[in-house]
Amino acid sequence: MREKVSTSSTLVCDTSEAGWQMTNGPNGSDTSYFDYNATAPIRPEALAAVVEAMQSVGNASSMHPPGRQAAHRVDVARRQVADLLGCSPGEIIFTSGATEANNLALRAAFTAGKPLVTSPVEHPAVLETARAVTAESPEDLALLPVGGDGLVDLDALDQVLAARPGGVVSLMAANNETGVLTNLRVAAKTAREAGALLHTDATQIIGRLPADVAEFDVDLLSLSAHKFGGPQGVGALYVRRGTPLPHRPLLVGGGQERGWRAGTLNVAGIIGMGAAAEAASRGLGEEAERVAALRDRLEHLVTGALPECRINGRRDQRLPGVTSFTFPGVPADALLAAMPDVAASEGSACASGAPTPSHVLLAMGLSRADADSTIRFSLGYATTDAEIEYAAQAVKRAVAQVRAALAEADGPR
Repeated sequence: MREKVSTSSTLVCDTSEAGWQMTNGPNGSDTSYFDYNATAPIRPEALAAVVEAMQSVGNASSMHPPGRQAAHRVDVARRQVADLLGCSPGEIIFTSGATEANNLALRAAFTAGKPLVTSPVEHPAVLETARAVTAESPEDLALLPVGGDGLVDLDALDQVLAARPGGVVSLMAANNETGVLTNLRVAAKTAREAGALLHTDATQIIGRLPADVAEFDVDLLSLSAHKFGGPQGVGALYVRRGTPLPHRPLLVGGGQERGWRAGTLNVAGIIGMGAAAEAASRGLGEEAERVAALRDRLEHLVTGALPECRINGRRDQRLPGVTSFTFPGVPADALLAAMPDVAASEGSACASGAPTPSHVLLAMGLSRADADSTIRFSLGYATTDAEIEYAAQAVKRAVAQVRAALAEADGPR
């Protein structure tokens, strides 16, 4: 008999087979899920690993047999995460997620009087950390220009570092709102020639495209388990062996994680992250092609039905599962409310509900009105063909419904 673990009123995960089953809607579901960039459904392999780990006892820092067993399982997970990144297990520091990893990386790498170079389309976990660490020397913070296609101007990086060499550069591998990819190899070459460290927030690319730290040539890399089907609340920072990084931990205490992150290890979360990393690595290239085909189908259907719709970002240089649609004159919040059975997003989940438009879209040159009329669809490992067809029809109906309501509200009184 197959074991099923109920995680909410609408989500049921079968731990013996890959995939999520949702109840009572398209394909038997209440909601077609298109918000993988906010969080991916936990993979069955990860859920099973977490449940098993939580039924065990043992602090990974303890020397008795249960403690040693917990430590061994953490070591296995560290190897699984390292294999996904193409690095050594000793280069992985476990954290509570990418936000902590970004903070740890930038607070350790930045030195007053040296530049901290980033871009205005970064996730707030990088932008706000950069502003915080340079608060007493704001002249050290440099934001690179961004084009209308969402690409960061790497020629400007060369100019900034030529004028002020050294310091640290932080550029995301893939944008969380548009999916646009950064050419990290070019950024790494420029940083290396100027004696600067290179950090990347790789939260959105890990587990979605093949990613190798040697290929990226980065010194520091942040990732979060729940973006590729692991549990929430656990992530990691990759630190290239030999990187001259001052020891500035955010948390001090017991000296766990080689003194970089004190506190009892989240054994269950780490084991779940390792299981998700191993699962995500299997057939990654083929899965990326499958998801890209689904995204392209969604874009074809939506733009075919609504030709005034625009797709944001460099279309030939982006993640396979992300598309950002602007529907001019149709408020995004009203559009999403009109299709409650399609779980899409206005942008970053960390900023949803904020009164200001997306800083990413504004930096790309969109007007406030267009930024407020933009929604993001992000697909992933459990997305199906049927969900794409359903979502396209739902968008078409919702746009018509919102426009009719706006026309009625603006009509004669």
